[in-house]
Amino acid sequence: MDLKKWVRDVPDYPKPGILFRDLTPLLAHPPAMRYAVDSLAAHIKARRVDAVCCIDARGFLFGAPVGVKLGLPVIPIRKAGKLPPEVIGVDYALEYGSARIEVKLDALKPGQRVAVVDDLLATGGTAAAAGRLVAQLGATVATYTFVVELAALGGSKLFAPADVFSLVRY
Repeated sequence: MDLKKWVRDVPDYPKPGILFRDLTPLLAHPPAMRYAVDSLAAHIKARRVDAVCCIDARGFLFGAPVGVKLGLPVIPIRKAGKLPPEVIGVDYALEYGSARIEVKLDALKPGQRVAVVDDLLATGGTAAAAGRLVAQLGATVATYTFVVELAALGGSKLFAPADVFSLVRY
């Protein structure tokens, strides 16, 4: 299935010069959503992971059904202040400032292999920060998976030599 037909381009959003890739049409079309979840799940299953780490917030929309489909724990990686104590966090740079993400201190065990799932890979800062959180807990990222990758922005280079998988590349 060509998922690009379910990704809507929104020019000049959220600010002039940005071309936003809107996944809400994909979410609203059950066959496309099922295909996306099934495809991500097949890739992740082949990596023999122990948990699916989903990045707040749109990563939850894809990672949670993948985790359920595979019978794996779903680990939320959230924006700062959204999880009850005890958490660990990491700060990271954005194109327009900085942010912080956190995970529960007991979310993963040392030696576990995880998949990090998010909706879109642009510059890679958020997913790289998620990988640092996974490492702080003693686990390893077996694969970074995305629905959409904006390849021209080079975000996947942050993860070399780790496995990076995207369903749609622009």
